[in-house]
Amino acid sequence: MGKTNIGIVQMSCTADKAKNLEKAVQKIREAAGQGAQIVCLQELFTSLYFCDEEDYNNFDLAESIPGPSTDALSKTAKETGVVVIASLFEKRTQGLYHNTTAVLDADGTYLGKYRKMHIPDDPAFYEKFYFTPGDLGYKVFKTRFGTIGVLICWDQWYPEAARITALMGAEILFYPTAIGWAASQDEATNIEQYNAWQTIQRSHAVANGVHVVSVNRVGFEQDGAMRFWGGSFVANPFGTILYQASHDNEEVRVIQVDTLETDRYRTHWPFLRDRRIDSYQPITKRYIDED
Repeated sequence: MGKTNIGIVQMSCTADKAKNLEKAVQKIREAAGQGAQIVCLQELFTSLYFCDEEDYNNFDLAESIPGPSTDALSKTAKETGVVVIASLFEKRTQGLYHNTTAVLDADGTYLGKYRKMHIPDDPAFYEKFYFTPGDLGYKVFKTRFGTIGVLICWDQWYPEAARITALMGAEILFYPTAIGWAASQDEATNIEQYNAWQTIQRSHAVANGVHVVSVNRVGFEQDGAMRFWGGSFVANPFGTILYQASHDNEEVRVIQVDTLETDRYRTHWPFLRDRRIDSYQPITKRYIDED
């Protein structure tokens, strides 16, 4: 894979699905104009983050994958020559929905999709109301510009997901994300939460010797109870931050990474060599009771 230009699109969204898609297409073009080869969009970018409430009307936002949004993005990918990573609300069939990311290759080819495996259920993040847990397993996608792994938001807290995806051959881990601060929180809590979020993902880079790209949405939505904290970033295989976006502004930025660094880091810090795979069976248990 070697040197690759990664485009991140951190943006705010409105209730107008068509305008959000149009905006994302424009920003993909902007990233391509800056030399991007792979562009990652944030989680559920075609709408407001509707999971802040349990409302049956929100199921109307879902669509098939492939479908209208992937068709539009496929055209954009082909015209610009970039790989597009697009997080969408998937309607699989009547009454069955997923939080899903599609990958379009640089010639517009639909390469497949990953369905979010870990589904949260917390105040203002009522995703279990909407999404069935993914059943496709972890996925990697062989694109024109290399083999990439895609996970989604809540997945980013789980080292098992990152490890498995890296072991499948992912050269870069991408995390489309929608996470923010409650408007009622104090600044110390905000800082602690953001730092934890970034630290766990940087640790995936270190443990697996791969680059990590996390792309978050930004701004207040709907009643203003949640401020999405932006802060999208790219980390190298030892967790060094190559770029971090602001917490407040929309941004399109292109960052060059070199995936050949993986070999050097994995050679000098041979975590994969020294894994004791014969001892890890307990990880498949929910909890290990003393008895």
